Amino acid sequence: MKLILTQEVTGLGTPGDVVDVKDGYARNFLLPRGLAVAWSKGGEKQVSSIRAARSAREVKSLDEAKSMKASLEAKSIKVAARAGAGGRLFGAITPADVVAAVTSAGGPSVDRRKVEIAKAIKTTGTYAVTVRLHPEVQAKVSVQVVAAS
Repeated sequence: MKLILTQEVTGLGTPGDVVDVKDGYARNFLLPRGLAVAWSKGGEKQVSSIRAARSAREVKSLDEAKSMKASLEAKSIKVAARAGAGGRLFGAITPADVVAAVTSAGGPSVDRRKVEIAKAIKTTGTYAVTVRLHPEVQAKVSVQVVAAS
């Protein structure tokens, strides 16, 4: 089945890419989550607008991405969240929470769609979070989750 990606899908492509995937993967995963739309001749116009929006959000150069990576990895990121007994959180830490903590710590502005949390953060502690700054540059950020007072 031919689809147009609307979000970045790891291992498949970036927004605006036209991909050919198996019917079940499209029907059961990509389409229900809004990660892609069905390809059509009218959808080709949509591809150009998606690519234009993506290029406006992206980091322009490799050097800029490397400098952002260095500044992100040098920062200590703390996220305060409500927690119960034993450090278990009421809810989970989202990419938006990580982006807010990065900006409050004085780091560069990062798009929340570029933040990848490998496993759901539901307890206090220190976690590694990946931020995709450029197709060739990924920053590993250490996020410390503490109980809010």
